[in-house]
Amino acid sequence: MTKNVLFIMCDQLRFDYLGCAGHPTIRTPNIDALAKRGVRFSRSYVQSPICGPSRMSTYTGRYPRSHGSDYNNVPLRVGEWTLGDHLNSFGAKAVLCGKTHARADIEGMVRLGIDPKSEKGKHIAEAGFEVWDRLDGLHPSKGKKPSHYNDYLRSKGFEGENPWEEWAASVVDHDGSIKNGWLNQYADRPARIPEEHSETAYSTNRAMSFIEQAGDTPWCLHLSYIKPHWPIVAPTPYHNMYGPQDVIPVVRSDEEQDHEHPVYKTKRSVRFSTVYNRPGAREKMIATYMGLITQIDDHIGRLTKWLDETGRAEDTMIIFTSDHGDYLGDHWMGEKQYFHDPSVKVPLIVVDPSPEANETRGTVDDHLSEAIDLVPTIIEYMGGELRGNILEGRSLLPLLRGQKTPWRECVFAEADYSRSATREALGRTPQECKMVMAFDGRWKYIHTQDLPPMLFDLKEDPDELIDLGQRNGYEQIRASMDAKVRDWAVGSKMRITQADAFITAEEPEFTEGILIGFWDEPELEQALQEVAISKT
Repeated sequence: MTKNVLFIMCDQLRFDYLGCAGHPTIRTPNIDALAKRGVRFSRSYVQSPICGPSRMSTYTGRYPRSHGSDYNNVPLRVGEWTLGDHLNSFGAKAVLCGKTHARADIEGMVRLGIDPKSEKGKHIAEAGFEVWDRLDGLHPSKGKKPSHYNDYLRSKGFEGENPWEEWAASVVDHDGSIKNGWLNQYADRPARIPEEHSETAYSTNRAMSFIEQAGDTPWCLHLSYIKPHWPIVAPTPYHNMYGPQDVIPVVRSDEEQDHEHPVYKTKRSVRFSTVYNRPGAREKMIATYMGLITQIDDHIGRLTKWLDETGRAEDTMIIFTSDHGDYLGDHWMGEKQYFHDPSVKVPLIVVDPSPEANETRGTVDDHLSEAIDLVPTIIEYMGGELRGNILEGRSLLPLLRGQKTPWRECVFAEADYSRSATREALGRTPQECKMVMAFDGRWKYIHTQDLPPMLFDLKEDPDELIDLGQRNGYEQIRASMDAKVRDWAVGSKMRITQADAFITAEEPEFTEGILIGFWDEPELEQALQEVAISKT
C-alpha cells in the first residue's frame, strides 16, 4: 500500500491558540479532532523563531548553523539535502501548496554551472519541492507576485493591478470605503475578498485538487497556510467571530523592563511591539487573529472529511504544526524572533494511520521535540533510508507507536539579529549577533554572543518573567546549560558526503600498503591477521 503524507503548516500560529492546547474560548474542533486521532506533542520547538530559517530547518531536518540559512531571504545553499531530495531517492516526491519562504541560491548555481531555469535549478530554488501552487502570503505591488492566486482572482472577476493587495489584503470600512488591511486600526473590518476566494480557502481547494490527481507515485504534500500571519485581515464571518472578551490577558511585568537584556530592550521599542500598548489595539488584533485560526480549522475539517470519505485517510499520515509563534504583546513584544515560548514553541499534532499507532491515539506526548524531527519522521513512515550523517532530527515514529526509545534531553534554537535595528543599536558587527537557546524541560538558557546570558526557570516561573542570567546563586545552572550549548555546537553534522557506515566499514590504511609506524614483518603480519579475524 502506498503511504502518503499531508504536511500542514500554519504561519505564526502560537502553540496555545488551539482548543486542545487549553485556550479557553477559541473554536478549533477539527484540529482538536486530529489530536484525538493522533498524538499531540506538547513541548515542540522550532530551530529558529523566524520564518525563513525555521522553515529551512524543517525542510532539511538540520539546524540553521548546519544548513546556513540564518534569516529571511538567505538562500538555502546548493547541495543541502532537503525533504524532496530524501523522498526522490526512493521514488517519492515532496509537493508544495502554499508558502515556503525559499530563496534561490542563484550565485551558487551559476558557480556550479547549473541553469537556474533547468529542472534541477528549479528543484534547488524551491528547496526540493515540486511546486503545485506557491503562495507566500506577502505580495505588495512592489514585491513578488503570487504564482497562481492573482490569476485565479482575476478569473473570478476580482480585477486590479494586484488583486491580492486590492482584495485579499484590503478591508471594507463601516462607510463602505476600502482601507489598507496592513493598518491594524482596521483589523476588525471584513476583508474585501469573499471567504470562498480567500487565501485559506484557495490553498485548501488547490491541495484537494493535487491529491485528486496525484496518481500512484508516493507523495508528501506540504499544505502551507499563510495565516494567521499578518496582515491581520479576515473575511466575513471570521472578522468579528471573537471579541475583547475572548482575548486572554497579556503576559508581561514591570520587572522585565527594569532588568531588560540589551537585545530584548531594543525589540520592545520597535513599532510592531509598541502597537500592542495602544488602548484597545491588542484586543482588536488578537480577536481577528483568532478568527483566522478558526477559518483554517474549518477548512482543515473540510479537507479531512473529504480524505475520510474517499478512503485516502487510511494511508495518509497527517502532520499539523506552525513555523513559529507570535508574542501578541506578551513580554512587551510583537512578532517573533526570540526565545520566549509564545515565539519559539509551536503546536505539533501527528496522525499516524498505521495500526501500530492505535495505542497512542488521543494522547499527549511530553517528550522534547524539534521541528527537525519531521523530515526523518516522514522518511521513515514512507519507507525511506534515514541518513544519519545528514539528519540532525530524529524520527517521531517510535513515540507515535508507543515504543520505548532513547530520547533527547535538550532542545536548541538559534537567532541572528544582524539584520535588525538591534545590531546598530548595540554597535555590533554582522558576525557578532548570534544567539542560541537551550531548553532542557525546566531551564531555558540563552547564550548571547559577547553579551550576558539569559536564564529562565520554567518550573518556578512558567511565564518567563524573571531573567536569572546574572543573578547570584545560579552560576552552576548557567555553567551546566552553557556546556550543553557547546556540546551541541561541536556535534553539528557537517560531513554530509560520507555515511557513518562507510567509516565503520573502512579498513586500516596499512592494509593498502601504507605502513606508517611498523617495525618489522612479524608486527605487520600480526596486524593483518587481526584485521582478517575481525571480518569473520
